[in-house]
Amino acid sequence: MRHFTLPEDGGLITQNLPEDILHGYDKIYTDVYSDSTEGSRKLADIVVEAIKNHEKENPGGLFRLGLTTGATPASLYKVLSRYYSEGKISFKNVAVFSIDEYYPSSATDMQSRNRNLHLELLNNIDILPENIHIPNGTVSHDEVAAYCARFDASARGLDLLIMGIGEQGQVGFNEAGSSEQSRTRTVLLSYPSRKRQARYFNGDISVTPKEAITMGISTMMSAKKVILMAWGETKAEAVARIVEGEIGADCPASYFQHHHNVRMFVDEVSGSLLTRVVAPWLIGPCEWTPKFRRKAVIWLCQQVHKPILKLTHADYLQHSLEELLDVMGGFNQVNIQVFNDLQHTITGWPGGKPNADDSTRPVASKPFPKKVLILSPHPDDDVISMGGTFIRLVHQGHDVHVAYQTSGNVAVHDSVVMQHMDAAYQLGFGDRTAEVKALIDSKIPGEPEPRKLLDIKAAIRRSEARGADHSFGMENDHIHFLNLPFYESGGIRKLPCSQVDVDIIKDLMDSIKPDQIYMAGDLADPHGTHRVCTEAALEAFEQLKEEGASWIPDCHIWLYRGAWMEWELARVDMAVPLSPDELIEKRHAIYRHLSQKDIVPFPGEDPREFWQRAEDRTQATAQHYDELGMAEYQAIEVFLRLR
Repeated sequence: MRHFTLPEDGGLITQNLPEDILHGYDKIYTDVYSDSTEGSRKLADIVVEAIKNHEKENPGGLFRLGLTTGATPASLYKVLSRYYSEGKISFKNVAVFSIDEYYPSSATDMQSRNRNLHLELLNNIDILPENIHIPNGTVSHDEVAAYCARFDASARGLDLLIMGIGEQGQVGFNEAGSSEQSRTRTVLLSYPSRKRQARYFNGDISVTPKEAITMGISTMMSAKKVILMAWGETKAEAVARIVEGEIGADCPASYFQHHHNVRMFVDEVSGSLLTRVVAPWLIGPCEWTPKFRRKAVIWLCQQVHKPILKLTHADYLQHSLEELLDVMGGFNQVNIQVFNDLQHTITGWPGGKPNADDSTRPVASKPFPKKVLILSPHPDDDVISMGGTFIRLVHQGHDVHVAYQTSGNVAVHDSVVMQHMDAAYQLGFGDRTAEVKALIDSKIPGEPEPRKLLDIKAAIRRSEARGADHSFGMENDHIHFLNLPFYESGGIRKLPCSQVDVDIIKDLMDSIKPDQIYMAGDLADPHGTHRVCTEAALEAFEQLKEEGASWIPDCHIWLYRGAWMEWELARVDMAVPLSPDELIEKRHAIYRHLSQKDIVPFPGEDPREFWQRAEDRTQATAQHYDELGMAEYQAIEVFLRLR
């Protein structure tokens, strides 16, 4: 399976750039990789090298390795497991210390950190059982303080400690307010923390543990070497604070600026707010492609609070952009070129305007009408993320198909199911209330939901998606439900994506032979489904290309983002403005997804409903265009073309 990474376009020229200059803004030395796969591979190499060097220097001695669980280290553990199976490394002389565990929690509990670390790594390697040290969540309350003190003493001075960081800079269960002097202890989990953890308990916060055992900050700081990891857009603000910001108890990982041997591993999106990414011209020479010029000019506009055409020669000089002036021949040339470049992204015809000069338009006028395929990871991402554009494509006469890649069944609350059962009874379709209530009552916290219950929830999501699509004229034969198997685990932790998933998408693509494909480029989905769906779709597209599908060369892929993040304007290739009436029509389509209003089980950190996020996001984009000197619109949806 190919991994999705955002395309690069210009940027800092790092060749021959001294390390101290490249990392000049880093308070923690930070490596930026294209994606978590590349970063995890490099990190696995470091682990292997450290174990082997320790064996050479201390034959027969134990290498003491600290690890964490959760989504962040999952790709690292896959690489380490593969390295062991390939004979590249042995873990017989390695002792593993896990940094946290729910309390109380048994090692056999579905959500146990102990169980997950075994499943993801320890069961796949030759580590000796006596060398595994994971906090014991079954210790009685009377004994847990003494137990934590013993664990703390054994965990001090680790040879290497590898941890992911949370969205607010947490490490382990050390949340905001944790002391730099803290040791291994039990902690009460805050409501926001339990809400985040509830995703692993079928969204039910009532059964989510209220306490945890966690290694303390001072225990972590005692390690000889520390590596912090962060993948994905939701970690971007925390990464910027940890790497370049001030130390403070509100961001516990920032304490590691005090450590004598610490590194940070991030991918491009989690590192997107670092100075070397936000304003690389402050660091060294750059490759000034058209999009990179746009990035610099938009940044400058934000610094001086001016539209593009009001920027002056002095503005460029005072903000370290003289190199751009040298490349372009003066500030007027830069202003005009970037203004025109950005203005040409705006179009009210996302499928191309028929019989129009398309030389400066983002989409060609021919063919018209176009065959369009919109891929939606969940049954509502289409209308949330690009509902206005979707509606325009339909109303402008294109042959539009939409495909919902997953059922979205785990995101339906049980009370919604019971309401639908009652509606069916009131309509005279029989009383199945007791039967369905028994299914709900049979659920075991943390374990997959009963398949019959999941099927009902999937049907609810399908009916909502159809209702949204019907609201602006779509017919059932153009609405497809792919039900990709990787999603059907019955819980938040999904199955591996396989060729079976890819083949389902391939068959649909090849039957439609689209001129345009819209798919999710949103890597900030807190549950990872968007990335898996996009990578599966891109794999399907690439396989069809390799198999010689005749329609592929003329098909363009457009990436949208969802309700979590938006494309930065420097990346945008197409901006579709929405009128006030179109924004309301989009809102009404989102409203059809009633199961996702108010009580959606997995809402992430943002308390707003999805329609509110969508409107705020698109209206903010329109305001940004306006501030740069473009026409004023009610809202704008933006897209990146994958070339």
